[in-house]
Amino acid sequence: MELNGLPNLMPLVVASMFLSHCQVQCMDYGYGDRIYNKQPQCTPIPSELTLCRNIAYAQMRLPNLLGHETMTEVLDQAGTWVPLLPKRCHPNTRLFLCSLFAPVCLEHPIYPCRSLCEAVRDGCSPVMLKFGFPWPDMLRCDKFPPDNDLCITTQSGEVDPLPPEVDQPQPVCMACQSNGEGWKDLVAYYCQNDFVIRAKIEQIKITRRDTKIVVGRRKRVMKKAGIRKRDMRNLTLMLQDSDVCTCDEIQDTKSQFLIMGKKVDKQFIVTVIRQWKRSKDFRKASRSFKKGCQQDAADSQDREEAAGNTGRRRGGRNRQRN
Repeated sequence: MELNGLPNLMPLVVASMFLSHCQVQCMDYGYGDRIYNKQPQCTPIPSELTLCRNIAYAQMRLPNLLGHETMTEVLDQAGTWVPLLPKRCHPNTRLFLCSLFAPVCLEHPIYPCRSLCEAVRDGCSPVMLKFGFPWPDMLRCDKFPPDNDLCITTQSGEVDPLPPEVDQPQPVCMACQSNGEGWKDLVAYYCQNDFVIRAKIEQIKITRRDTKIVVGRRKRVMKKAGIRKRDMRNLTLMLQDSDVCTCDEIQDTKSQFLIMGKKVDKQFIVTVIRQWKRSKDFRKASRSFKKGCQQDAADSQDREEAAGNTGRRRGGRNRQRN
């Protein structure tokens, strides 16, 4: 039996009244054998659950099929999957995830079929790996039942249109916007921030609202105003409000990045992140960083360039005279 939108849910409601053996069968798969602290109950799907907003039913089962017993758990964990939806890595991504995070509230739980899991996994895991995320063990496809009439199968086409706020192209995060800046802009950013490093990104962790960026141990520290050396050694950075913006620049974990930011309480907040380039602007900025911000590094660099140009012009005139 296919579960595709509200009309196809109605036969399932009737069937679940008679198929009590499903409870036994479902215990062989997924999370059916978990002992919960409270009995399953029906609860309205909150508007804050962006992943499953405007799906074909209004109430969900709690605890859900991933073992989350409170709505706080559901919101925290489901929020990490929202950035995957605009990638459209598989047309059934939302169907699969919502069947687990916000399962339809019936007498007995209905799991996604193994084939649905495998289809979404095969489409989305390459995209996830670009962000440093492997397919999680909690969604291992062999945990789900093989195709039969008591699980949710793959659907043709996109089952559910994405919520409007997810479907719209997201703006680029402020920290990732370059807008054709030059070396003087990079020097200005350097002077405005507490720390400046050049490093590779080792891991990216998406939380409900922010993105945690773990940089490798081998890094070049260009500035650490008032920051202890041991804090710089194991550095985890925060890209704030990344749930409402994108930063495709950090997908390339093989590249070096110029990262700047501020220390706020105990967090290191990223304000500027740029893929390191072997360009004239980056070379000039790097030389200016060494001079610090006590003097006007940009003006100093301009004077050096002017002196060099004057010297070259004089040298050219002397050669002409000879």
